[in-house]
Amino acid sequence: MPVLETPRLSLREFQLEDLGALATILSDPETMRYYPMPFDRAAVAGWIQRNRTRYANDGYGLWAMILKSTRELIGDCGLVRQSVNGVDEIEIGYHVRRDLWGQGFATEAARACRGFGFANLEVDRLISLIRPENLASRRVAEKNGMTIWKEVTRANLLHYVYAIKRDEGLLPVESP
Repeated sequence: MPVLETPRLSLREFQLEDLGALATILSDPETMRYYPMPFDRAAVAGWIQRNRTRYANDGYGLWAMILKSTRELIGDCGLVRQSVNGVDEIEIGYHVRRDLWGQGFATEAARACRGFGFANLEVDRLISLIRPENLASRRVAEKNGMTIWKEVTRANLLHYVYAIKRDEGLLPVESP
């Protein structure tokens, strides 16, 4: 059952059966270049379980990104509570299978999550935490109407905190 739909994508809750397809993405060294390391199968299983716990506790999390035309799991996108300098923020996060990069899937899904967040959560701002050298993710955030709000250090690594305020989240943004 989809949580969100876009013209090309369905976003739904992760299921345990998604382990293999998600492992293809999260264990790819190039996809995970801006993480401390790629995930092994156990870490991917933990990722799925953490998100299932988020669905139960928060009503949202990272969702499985399904390409409607093939019904394949091609990534994840959703909302995650993050502590940024001791303050709870809601992050829009995303990963897309490497062979599908550059086709606008992350932007399409991130915009849907932005709309969901502002429609369903009592927040004034949504963020994305992105390493400065991750130009592709920065571009997705910018196409989602976000701008750099501040810099923080997480896991001993510099991150930009991209943000969009609720009143900005209703404005049209550049097409993917």
